[in-house]
Amino acid sequence: MEIVIPEKIYGDRSGFEKLNKKLKSLIGELEVSWKIGITQKQWAKITLEGEDEEVSANLIREEFGEIPYKLSNVKEGDVYRGRFSDLGKVGYGVYVDIGVFSPAPKDVLIPLYYLKSTFGDKPVRQLIREFGWIDNIPVELEIVKVEFGTREMEGRFTERQLKQIKKWTSDGYDKIFIAGTISEKVEEALIETGHSRDVKRLEELGLMETLLVLKKGTQAPGIIKEIGPYLKAAVFGAIKFE
Repeated sequence: MEIVIPEKIYGDRSGFEKLNKKLKSLIGELEVSWKIGITQKQWAKITLEGEDEEVSANLIREEFGEIPYKLSNVKEGDVYRGRFSDLGKVGYGVYVDIGVFSPAPKDVLIPLYYLKSTFGDKPVRQLIREFGWIDNIPVELEIVKVEFGTREMEGRFTERQLKQIKKWTSDGYDKIFIAGTISEKVEEALIETGHSRDVKRLEELGLMETLLVLKKGTQAPGIIKEIGPYLKAAVFGAIKFE
């Protein structure tokens, strides 16, 4: 039995070990063995075998959720947790991968007119830069439109996600998004460079995505420069306040 969960493993691949630990505490007592792999586009795939595989699958779904996999499973009005994908490659919006593979891999478009009406009249690439967005950062979407003929999906941020974005970009604290390594490695890099004292808060956004909220007066570019060499597989984005 296979389940694909809405978490990705990529970058330094440290997520394999972390996910294995999570599964151990979740289903380790049950009569089941598991293997962790990845699908195309790096979604984490868990293969279960044993007497308790059904129970284990349900526990995993409760804990992590499951990707829709088929376009026919995606319904207008439903909410999905997806990942930014190919940011900045097009000027007419941003794409979010929610895990649709069949009949072909397809991402959800958050169109430019929606972004402009929500965040002001800015080009997409400027918005991405100002908001510190990077590929694979998890976001929560509501599906607005599914067109089966053209196999297109359109979405918008949920109210909860919008509140979060607006808070991140207005509270006056520089922030760093880090994708491609687990939060434990980020902590190690901060300790190693002596910069853990400059961090107000560390938030796990996903298995391999972390947000650092820096203390007042600490600037994101300086911290990225210091911890970057310790996190070679990671990608960084920053929200900066002058």
